Amino acid sequence: MNRIIDANLNRSIEALRAIEEIARFYLDNKSLSEKLKILRHQLANIIDENYKSLLQSRNTEGDIGTDINNPTHKTDLWDIYKANFKRLQQSLRVLSEFGQAEGLDIRLFEQARYDSYTLEKDMFEELSQKLKKRRLQNRKLYLVTDRSKFNSHDEFFDAIASALKGGVQIIQLREKCANAKEFIELGKKVKDLCSLYDALFIINDRVDVAHIIGADGVHLGQDDIDIDSARHLLGKDAIIGLSTHVPEQAQAAIEAGADYIGVGPVFETPTKPGRKSVGLEYVKWASENVDIPWFAIGGINLDNVDAVLNVGASRIAVVRAIINANNPDKAASEFLEKLALKDHSISE
Repeated sequence: MNRIIDANLNRSIEALRAIEEIARFYLDNKSLSEKLKILRHQLANIIDENYKSLLQSRNTEGDIGTDINNPTHKTDLWDIYKANFKRLQQSLRVLSEFGQAEGLDIRLFEQARYDSYTLEKDMFEELSQKLKKRRLQNRKLYLVTDRSKFNSHDEFFDAIASALKGGVQIIQLREKCANAKEFIELGKKVKDLCSLYDALFIINDRVDVAHIIGADGVHLGQDDIDIDSARHLLGKDAIIGLSTHVPEQAQAAIEAGADYIGVGPVFETPTKPGRKSVGLEYVKWASENVDIPWFAIGGINLDNVDAVLNVGASRIAVVRAIINANNPDKAASEFLEKLALKDHSISE
């Protein structure tokens, strides 16, 4: 029995240490870190109090389990978080069962297991929020769709697939004329394409469609539903972006909790008829004052994108210059090359 108790005490403490590192160094959450540390020390005290008997029962060389390969493969922080919470909870359950058979006071093990369920939920909410923002940080090329020049859905989907192949990292499905049924059908197909290329999928304006499809988020205009309401409907993990045209709108969007903003239209564009362009001055202001991800948007093409990047943009959203290009794959690749050159010049 002591062998089982020793193994599971060590297993639970090791799991707690891994979880605590995430809370401390990735989330920078003092409260979570303290709770995890206290729990780890409580379990460590049991080892200290029974150190001799537990050590004498240990037989690592004779443990047949050391040669059994673990089939799971952890690829990211999510995997580490989930695996170690399950490892902790399973170990605590074993300690309760076998500790009771040995006549130990198992109240600590039981309470620790229940506490771990709450800690797992609290940490999930904060971790998912931060990982979502990290995904946005690494995305530089954003395509907003326009279906008006295509003769069929298949042509439209082929253009999107080509753009994704070329390196587009976020797709926003923009449908101003489609009814809800058609929007949903289009959205499901575009979502599948995005999944194939690990691209984020955003719905323009329609929070209801985003919810039904299970999109990564929604992009709102100044006259659309407010950010709080959209987040209430879509959940805390949803990415919510907002179009802005002046610094005051950008500041208001940040204060309202937008995950990213659009800055534009930089140049005049037929996708926003009647909307006066904001020019490069607003882009430059955003580069100096906005600390959440932002995308310069509006009339950007391969001929003028350098001017946009030169005043401080590091992310761009493009419509016609990619979706209506003869080769969307090639156009997207060329935009990415220019963005990469900008990143390289900054790093130097």
